[in-house]
Amino acid sequence: MTAVAEGSAPRARLDLEAVLRNEADMAFRRRVRTVFDFLDPRAGDRVLDCGCGHGFYLRALAEVAGGARAAGVEYRAPWIEQGKRELAGTGAELVRGDVCRLPFAAGRFDKLILSEVLEHVEDDLSALGEAHRVLRPGGIVAITVPHAHYPLLWDPVNKLLEKAFHTHLPREPLWLGGIWADHVRLYTEAELVALVERAGFRVLELRRLTHHCIPFAHHLFYGLGKALLLSGWLPRSAHAAVDRFRYDAPAAQRSRPLSWLLRLLAAVDSRNDRSGDWPTYLNIAVKAVRP
Repeated sequence: MTAVAEGSAPRARLDLEAVLRNEADMAFRRRVRTVFDFLDPRAGDRVLDCGCGHGFYLRALAEVAGGARAAGVEYRAPWIEQGKRELAGTGAELVRGDVCRLPFAAGRFDKLILSEVLEHVEDDLSALGEAHRVLRPGGIVAITVPHAHYPLLWDPVNKLLEKAFHTHLPREPLWLGGIWADHVRLYTEAELVALVERAGFRVLELRRLTHHCIPFAHHLFYGLGKALLLSGWLPRSAHAAVDRFRYDAPAAQRSRPLSWLLRLLAAVDSRNDRSGDWPTYLNIAVKAVRP
Protein backbone atom coordinates (compact mmCIF):
# COMPACT_ATOMS: atom_id res chain seq x y z
CA MET A 1 0.00 0.00 0.00
CA THR A 2 1.37 3.39 -0.99
CA ALA A 3 1.21 6.12 1.63
CA VAL A 4 0.79 9.81 0.87
CA ALA A 5 3.73 12.01 1.80
CA GLU A 6 2.96 14.20 4.79
CA GLY A 7 5.08 17.10 3.57
CA SER A 8 8.29 18.63 4.82
CA ALA A 9 9.02 22.26 5.61
CA PRO A 10 6.09 24.71 5.25
CA ARG A 11 6.07 26.68 1.99
CA ALA A 12 5.14 30.32 1.61
CA ARG A 13 1.71 30.47 -0.01
CA LEU A 14 1.17 32.10 -3.40
CA ASP A 15 -1.97 33.36 -5.06
CA LEU A 16 -3.28 31.02 -7.79
CA GLU A 17 -2.95 33.80 -10.37
CA ALA A 18 0.76 34.05 -9.56
CA VAL A 19 1.13 30.34 -10.24
CA LEU A 20 -0.66 30.77 -13.59
CA ARG A 21 1.33 33.82 -14.68
CA ASN A 22 3.22 32.04 -17.50
CA GLU A 23 0.23 30.13 -18.85
CA ALA A 24 -0.36 30.82 -22.55
CA ASP A 25 -3.19 28.30 -22.89
CA MET A 26 -6.11 30.28 -21.51
CA ALA A 27 -8.36 27.21 -21.63
CA PHE A 28 -5.98 25.39 -19.30
CA ARG A 29 -5.93 28.46 -17.05
CA ARG A 30 -9.73 28.33 -16.81
CA ARG A 31 -9.67 24.63 -16.00
CA VAL A 32 -7.17 25.16 -13.19
CA ARG A 33 -9.22 27.99 -11.70
CA THR A 34 -12.36 25.85 -11.88
CA VAL A 35 -10.72 22.82 -10.25
CA PHE A 36 -9.46 24.95 -7.37
CA ASP A 37 -12.84 26.61 -7.04
CA PHE A 38 -14.59 23.22 -6.91
CA LEU A 39 -12.17 21.69 -4.39
CA ASP A 40 -11.39 24.76 -2.26
CA PRO A 41 -8.21 23.00 -1.02
CA ARG A 42 -7.11 23.68 2.54
CA ALA A 43 -4.16 22.75 4.73
CA GLY A 44 -4.57 19.17 5.92
CA ASP A 45 -6.71 18.07 2.97
CA ARG A 46 -5.75 14.72 1.48
CA VAL A 47 -5.84 15.33 -2.28
CA LEU A 48 -5.22 12.88 -5.14
CA ASP A 49 -4.60 13.95 -8.74
CA CYS A 50 -5.43 11.05 -11.07
CA GLY A 51 -3.51 11.26 -14.33
CA CYS A 52 -1.30 13.99 -12.92
CA GLY A 53 1.10 14.29 -15.86
CA HIS A 54 4.17 16.26 -14.80
CA GLY A 55 2.45 17.32 -11.58
CA PHE A 56 1.31 20.88 -12.21
CA TYR A 57 -1.79 20.59 -10.02
CA LEU A 58 0.33 19.10 -7.24
CA ARG A 59 2.78 21.98 -7.50
CA ALA A 60 -0.08 24.48 -7.46
CA LEU A 61 -1.59 22.77 -4.40
CA ALA A 62 1.72 23.10 -2.58
CA GLU A 63 1.94 26.79 -3.46
CA VAL A 64 -1.68 27.83 -2.90
CA ALA A 65 -2.86 25.39 -0.21
CA GLY A 66 0.29 24.88 1.83
CA GLY A 67 -0.12 21.88 4.10
CA ALA A 68 -2.40 19.91 1.80
CA ARG A 69 -1.25 16.30 1.67
CA ALA A 70 -1.13 15.59 -2.04
CA ALA A 71 -0.37 12.59 -4.23
CA GLY A 72 -0.51 12.00 -7.96
CA VAL A 73 -0.89 8.92 -10.15
CA GLU A 74 0.57 8.81 -13.66
CA TYR A 75 1.33 5.81 -15.91
CA ARG A 76 4.09 7.38 -18.04
CA ALA A 77 7.45 6.69 -16.40
CA PRO A 78 9.33 9.65 -18.01
CA TRP A 79 6.62 12.05 -16.82
CA ILE A 80 6.92 10.65 -13.30
CA GLU A 81 10.66 11.32 -13.30
CA GLN A 82 10.26 14.86 -14.60
CA GLY A 83 7.43 15.46 -12.15
CA LYS A 84 9.58 14.39 -9.22
CA ARG A 85 12.13 17.02 -10.20
CA GLU A 86 9.46 19.70 -10.52
CA LEU A 87 7.91 18.76 -7.16
CA ALA A 88 11.11 18.50 -5.13
CA GLY A 89 10.56 19.97 -1.70
CA THR A 90 6.77 20.18 -1.94
CA GLY A 91 6.02 17.00 0.03
CA ALA A 92 3.83 15.71 -2.81
CA GLU A 93 4.21 12.08 -3.87
CA LEU A 94 4.12 10.77 -7.43
CA VAL A 95 3.17 7.15 -8.02
CA ARG A 96 3.30 5.24 -11.28
CA GLY A 97 -0.01 3.51 -11.74
CA ASP A 98 -3.29 3.05 -13.56
CA VAL A 99 -6.26 5.31 -12.76
CA CYS A 100 -8.46 2.23 -13.18
CA ARG A 101 -6.53 0.38 -10.45
CA LEU A 102 -5.45 2.96 -7.90
CA PRO A 103 -2.83 1.81 -5.35
CA PHE A 104 -4.60 3.40 -2.37
CA ALA A 105 -6.93 2.19 0.37
CA ALA A 106 -10.66 2.89 0.28
CA GLY A 107 -11.66 6.26 1.70
CA ARG A 108 -8.06 7.51 1.73
CA PHE A 109 -8.69 10.97 0.23
CA ASP A 110 -10.84 14.01 0.95
CA LYS A 111 -10.65 15.50 -2.54
CA LEU A 112 -9.74 14.20 -5.99
CA ILE A 113 -8.85 15.68 -9.38
CA LEU A 114 -9.74 14.02 -12.71
CA SER A 115 -8.85 16.76 -15.17
CA GLU A 116 -8.60 15.84 -18.87
CA VAL A 117 -8.20 12.14 -18.01
CA LEU A 118 -11.45 10.24 -18.64
CA GLU A 119 -11.30 10.83 -22.39
CA HIS A 120 -7.94 9.01 -22.51
CA VAL A 121 -8.97 5.72 -20.87
CA GLU A 122 -10.85 2.88 -22.51
CA ASP A 123 -13.00 2.22 -19.42
CA ASP A 124 -13.99 5.62 -18.07
CA LEU A 125 -16.62 4.12 -15.74
CA SER A 126 -13.93 1.98 -14.10
CA ALA A 127 -11.75 5.07 -13.56
CA LEU A 128 -14.66 6.86 -11.90
CA GLY A 129 -15.40 3.78 -9.83
CA GLU A 130 -11.85 3.84 -8.47
CA ALA A 131 -12.16 7.55 -7.73
CA HIS A 132 -15.35 6.78 -5.80
CA ARG A 133 -13.59 3.99 -3.87
CA VAL A 134 -10.61 6.03 -2.67
CA LEU A 135 -12.68 9.08 -1.69
CA ARG A 136 -14.15 9.21 1.81
CA PRO A 137 -17.92 9.65 2.15
CA GLY A 138 -18.60 13.34 1.59
CA GLY A 139 -15.41 13.65 -0.49
CA ILE A 140 -15.39 15.91 -3.55
CA VAL A 141 -14.17 15.15 -7.07
CA ALA A 142 -13.44 17.83 -9.71
CA ILE A 143 -13.73 16.51 -13.27
CA THR A 144 -12.97 18.20 -16.59
CA VAL A 145 -13.30 16.66 -20.05
CA PRO A 146 -13.32 17.96 -23.64
CA HIS A 147 -16.75 18.95 -24.93
CA ALA A 148 -18.06 17.08 -27.98
CA HIS A 149 -19.42 20.41 -29.26
CA TYR A 150 -16.15 22.32 -29.26
CA PRO A 151 -15.52 25.68 -31.00
CA LEU A 152 -14.68 25.64 -34.69
CA LEU A 153 -11.67 27.90 -34.18
CA TRP A 154 -10.11 25.60 -31.56
CA ASP A 155 -9.59 22.82 -34.13
CA PRO A 156 -10.99 23.76 -37.57
CA VAL A 157 -9.65 20.65 -39.30
CA ASN A 158 -11.39 18.14 -37.05
CA LYS A 159 -14.56 20.21 -36.83
CA LEU A 160 -14.88 20.34 -40.62
CA LEU A 161 -14.07 16.64 -40.98
CA GLU A 162 -16.75 15.78 -38.44
CA LYS A 163 -19.35 18.01 -40.09
CA ALA A 164 -18.64 16.92 -43.66
CA PHE A 165 -17.53 13.29 -43.34
CA HIS A 166 -18.44 12.19 -39.78
CA THR A 167 -14.81 11.39 -39.04
CA HIS A 168 -11.77 13.02 -37.48
CA LEU A 169 -7.98 12.92 -37.54
CA PRO A 170 -6.30 9.84 -36.03
CA ARG A 171 -5.31 9.79 -32.35
CA GLU A 172 -1.65 9.33 -33.33
CA PRO A 173 0.69 11.05 -33.97
CA LEU A 174 -0.14 13.52 -31.20
CA TRP A 175 1.00 16.60 -33.13
CA LEU A 176 -1.52 15.80 -35.87
CA GLY A 177 -4.54 14.60 -33.91
CA GLY A 178 -5.73 17.99 -32.68
CA ILE A 179 -8.50 17.71 -30.14
CA TRP A 180 -8.60 13.95 -30.81
CA ALA A 181 -4.91 13.48 -29.91
CA ASP A 182 -4.80 10.33 -27.71
CA HIS A 183 -8.53 10.73 -26.98
CA VAL A 184 -10.89 7.76 -27.01
CA ARG A 185 -13.98 9.98 -26.89
CA LEU A 186 -15.36 13.48 -26.31
CA TYR A 187 -18.40 14.12 -24.09
CA THR A 188 -21.72 15.88 -24.16
CA GLU A 189 -22.97 17.33 -20.90
CA ALA A 190 -25.74 14.73 -20.56
CA GLU A 191 -23.28 11.87 -21.21
CA LEU A 192 -20.85 13.09 -18.56
CA VAL A 193 -23.51 13.65 -15.90
CA ALA A 194 -25.02 10.20 -16.54
CA LEU A 195 -21.59 8.57 -16.32
CA VAL A 196 -20.67 10.32 -13.07
CA GLU A 197 -23.99 9.40 -11.49
CA ARG A 198 -23.69 5.80 -12.67
CA ALA A 199 -20.37 5.60 -10.81
CA GLY A 200 -22.20 6.48 -7.58
CA PHE A 201 -21.51 10.23 -7.32
CA ARG A 202 -24.02 13.03 -6.88
CA VAL A 203 -23.40 15.95 -9.24
CA LEU A 204 -23.34 19.29 -7.43
CA GLU A 205 -22.42 21.65 -10.27
CA LEU A 206 -21.71 21.66 -14.00
CA ARG A 207 -19.89 24.40 -15.90
CA ARG A 208 -19.10 24.90 -19.56
CA LEU A 209 -15.68 26.44 -20.15
CA THR A 210 -14.11 28.44 -23.02
CA HIS A 211 -15.93 29.41 -26.19
CA HIS A 212 -13.79 32.28 -27.54
CA CYS A 213 -10.32 31.29 -28.72
CA ILE A 214 -7.80 31.90 -31.48
CA PRO A 215 -7.80 29.87 -34.73
CA PHE A 216 -6.04 26.49 -34.61
CA ALA A 217 -5.50 26.97 -30.87
CA HIS A 218 -5.05 23.27 -30.15
CA HIS A 219 -2.34 22.77 -32.76
CA LEU A 220 -0.56 25.99 -31.78
CA PHE A 221 -0.47 25.16 -28.06
CA TYR A 222 -0.09 21.40 -28.06
CA GLY A 223 1.39 20.72 -31.47
CA LEU A 224 3.91 23.45 -32.25
CA GLY A 225 4.18 25.07 -28.80
CA LYS A 226 4.62 21.93 -26.72
CA ALA A 227 7.03 20.43 -29.25
CA LEU A 228 9.23 23.54 -29.11
CA LEU A 229 9.13 23.62 -25.31
CA LEU A 230 10.13 19.96 -24.93
CA SER A 231 12.72 20.05 -27.73
CA GLY A 232 14.96 22.59 -26.02
CA TRP A 233 15.16 24.65 -29.21
CA LEU A 234 13.73 27.77 -27.59
CA PRO A 235 16.17 30.36 -26.22
CA ARG A 236 16.62 30.01 -22.48
CA SER A 237 14.76 33.23 -21.69
CA ALA A 238 11.83 32.30 -23.94
CA HIS A 239 11.66 28.82 -22.42
CA ALA A 240 11.49 30.24 -18.90
CA ALA A 241 8.85 32.76 -19.94
CA VAL A 242 6.37 30.16 -21.26
CA ASP A 243 7.13 27.11 -19.07
CA ARG A 244 4.15 26.78 -16.70
CA PHE A 245 6.48 25.49 -13.96
CA ARG A 246 8.70 28.59 -14.18
CA TYR A 247 6.15 31.10 -12.90
CA ASP A 248 8.73 32.50 -10.48
CA ALA A 249 10.80 33.94 -13.36
CA PRO A 250 10.51 37.77 -13.52
CA ALA A 251 8.07 39.03 -16.15
CA ALA A 252 10.79 41.45 -17.28
CA GLN A 253 12.64 38.47 -18.80
CA ARG A 254 9.97 38.13 -21.46
CA SER A 255 10.75 39.54 -24.89
CA ARG A 256 8.48 42.29 -26.09
CA PRO A 257 6.88 40.10 -28.85
CA LEU A 258 6.16 37.38 -26.29
CA SER A 259 4.61 39.88 -23.90
CA TRP A 260 2.43 41.19 -26.72
CA LEU A 261 1.38 37.64 -27.60
CA LEU A 262 0.36 36.86 -24.02
CA ARG A 263 -1.61 40.10 -23.83
CA LEU A 264 -3.39 39.25 -27.09
CA LEU A 265 -4.31 35.79 -25.81
CA ALA A 266 -5.57 37.27 -22.55
CA ALA A 267 -7.67 39.81 -24.48
CA VAL A 268 -9.29 37.07 -26.56
CA ASP A 269 -9.91 34.96 -23.46
CA SER A 270 -11.47 37.88 -21.58
CA ARG A 271 -14.46 37.59 -23.90
CA ASN A 272 -15.24 34.30 -22.12
CA ASP A 273 -15.93 36.27 -18.95
CA ARG A 274 -18.99 37.87 -20.50
CA SER A 275 -22.28 36.22 -19.71
CA GLY A 276 -23.71 34.26 -22.60
CA ASP A 277 -25.00 30.91 -23.74
CA TRP A 278 -22.93 29.88 -26.73
CA PRO A 279 -23.55 26.76 -28.82
CA THR A 280 -19.99 25.46 -28.42
CA TYR A 281 -17.54 25.13 -25.55
CA LEU A 282 -14.15 23.51 -25.22
CA ASN A 283 -14.59 21.85 -21.83
CA ILE A 284 -17.19 20.51 -19.42
CA ALA A 285 -16.40 20.72 -15.70
CA VAL A 286 -18.31 18.82 -13.04
CA LYS A 287 -18.15 19.00 -9.25
CA ALA A 288 -19.50 15.85 -7.60
CA VAL A 289 -19.65 14.36 -4.13
CA ARG A 290 -19.41 10.79 -2.91
CA PRO A 291 -22.59 10.31 -0.80
